[in-house]
Amino acid sequence: MATLRLRALRKSYGTAEIIKGVDLDIADREFAVFVGPSGCGKSTLLRMIAGLEEITDGDLFIDGARVNEVGPADRGLAMVFQSYALYPHMSVRDNMAFALKLAGASKAERAAKVAEASRILQLDAYLDRKPKDLSGGQRQRVAIGRAIVRHPKIFLFDEPLSNLDAALRGQMRIELARLHRDLAATMIYVTHDQVEAMTMADKIVVLQAGRIEQVGSPLELYHHPANLFVAGFIGSPRMNLLPVRVVSGDPAGVRVGLPGGGEVVVPVDSTRAAPGTGVTLGIRPEALKPGAEGALAGAVRHVERLGGLTLAHVAVTDSAVADGATVVAQIEGSAPVRVGETIRLTIDPGATHLFDGEGRALPHQSRHPLAA
Repeated sequence: MATLRLRALRKSYGTAEIIKGVDLDIADREFAVFVGPSGCGKSTLLRMIAGLEEITDGDLFIDGARVNEVGPADRGLAMVFQSYALYPHMSVRDNMAFALKLAGASKAERAAKVAEASRILQLDAYLDRKPKDLSGGQRQRVAIGRAIVRHPKIFLFDEPLSNLDAALRGQMRIELARLHRDLAATMIYVTHDQVEAMTMADKIVVLQAGRIEQVGSPLELYHHPANLFVAGFIGSPRMNLLPVRVVSGDPAGVRVGLPGGGEVVVPVDSTRAAPGTGVTLGIRPEALKPGAEGALAGAVRHVERLGGLTLAHVAVTDSAVADGATVVAQIEGSAPVRVGETIRLTIDPGATHLFDGEGRALPHQSRHPLAA
């Protein structure tokens, strides 16, 4: 398929700079997902790649060739939008073949490419139907089929599942991952949903305010977030973040004081954490478990029963904080926790993180085996 390279890419509208010097490499056949909150610039960046937005500064390369001034139709890309944008008066077959017809492809070539796309997307039974006779998931597959028939160098997806209900989104995530494997294609996918990013991507690009915060595999970002923003954005439920102070540092890691008087040693580089320094402790919800010897204690404020697991929202005891701090513990589904009771929580130190006063992660002493 194709490689993509962005160098110091910028986009401005008047004096407002939206994309602020993005450097990024996407390898051949890679599934890259741009993720971030609304307004972070992810869709603008995708449209710059597609040629639908002019590049203010910097360089964009596809397969090593600079394409800043190349029009959208000549970049060899295909884009699937949030809106299906199907022609209501045309059949599924004609919708998928329309771009080929405009390009002057023969009737036989159109038929062959539509048949191939239909087989891949399991649309054979719907080729003679109109869009109004299809479900939302089927319409989205037709929109993807229009992209497939063009045999593009790179597929671009701009929040294509946002209009689907939760069950269909889950199904389409699986179908898109399968499609990526079947086509061995380079794909770039934009979403604000970090669950979509975690479940589909080879590479996640986390954006905030027009800048890249971190690039890496899903598990790399989950187990080794580079900063507080990534730590709070990647993961559902989100990472618990507690303001703490450094007690001491040694080769084993950094010892910090916890709300309520307990302590925990976080296995990170201690050279950047002087005693008395204010830092932020990050704890994944699955790293907190009820236990009589737990270093954290507090009252259960809310319980979410999700079947196989339970989320317990615990207001940890800390006289130094006026409104306390609430942490979420992800525990076994049938665990006997009740609203109002006081519980103690043990902490798995290996699943904790420390962030300095500027929000940067202190490096772990060893890599998580699944994120290596």
